[in-house]
Amino acid sequence: MSSISVRINSKLKKLMESHKHINWSEIIRQAIAKKLQNEQKKNIARAVLINEKIRKKAPDNYDSTEIIRKFRDERH
Repeated sequence: MSSISVRINSKLKKLMESHKHINWSEIIRQAIAKKLQNEQKKNIARAVLINEKIRKKAPDNYDSTEIIRKFRDERH
């Protein structure tokens, strides 16, 4: 496991020391993991929006079954 350092002010440090039963490293790990997960969701949402913008819509009278049947018939 890798190690990082985090700087906090002395007031916060004293408050943390008054709660020695809390595993602050685990709290920080969870916060980092949650932030990264949220960023990943944003990236996926952004990709979906981009896909929706660039996707071409079929004309109203377009029948995809004809094209599918044509390709299937050509395979055999």
